[in-house]
Amino acid sequence: MIFLFIDIRWIDVLDILLVALLIYQLYSLVKGTVAVNIFIGIILFYLLWLIVKALNMQLFGSILGKFIDVGFIALLIVFQQELRRFLLFIGTSDLFKKNKLGKGLFEFKWNVSSSVKLDINVIAKACKHMCESRTGAIIIITKNNDLNFYANTGDTLNAKVSARMIESIFFKNSPLHDGALIISDNQIIAARCVLPVTEDADFPAHLGMRHRAAVGITENSDAIAVVVSEQTGEISFCKEGRLKLNISQERLIELLEREFN
Repeated sequence: MIFLFIDIRWIDVLDILLVALLIYQLYSLVKGTVAVNIFIGIILFYLLWLIVKALNMQLFGSILGKFIDVGFIALLIVFQQELRRFLLFIGTSDLFKKNKLGKGLFEFKWNVSSSVKLDINVIAKACKHMCESRTGAIIIITKNNDLNFYANTGDTLNAKVSARMIESIFFKNSPLHDGALIISDNQIIAARCVLPVTEDADFPAHLGMRHRAAVGITENSDAIAVVVSEQTGEISFCKEGRLKLNISQERLIELLEREFN
């Protein structure tokens, strides 16, 4: 009997774990979208190529190999949005932030936005008033990403954050009410901004475009979104593409303090 001993080094185990983590993160980004079917198809195609290569099927293997050679460019085109989200995930990962992997490992400020304290009570007060009057609103609060691209799609304001200003912007007869309001460094940077909407196929059908945009922008950035529903008057909080529906003013303050204090 012949025993085969495989020499496995610790670096091989690390290599496998990193590849598994990479595949998992990529799948998490495309899960629930039409891109997931393409993602699964690519994996199956690559596995087929490995089998053909192992069986030394030269003709079929060379044909598949040509597709593999140009596959990287095709991936950049097909998964443009998902790759952007993946790179954003790496760039804004909590691994190098305070209280993660030790006390402030590689801790530094990416920009000056964290140096200006957000007036959380003012935002919560405005949301409560709009909730009571059933005034629809979507407020985006930036963190590390400045969202200048989306701010440029609207009207620049650069106004101090105040409850009256927020309420007047989203008043139904205001020319600025249709779109998102972006807050950065405790200033209202722009209003009437156009945001990307989520492509999640499992997104609840009863929620409107404001909620879709809130999920979409938080999927594509590290910003926080607060939504007031025009139909129900409920307040929603969104982070990293995950919605918390029907929250109270007190709960909103608690969630915002957790993010900005």
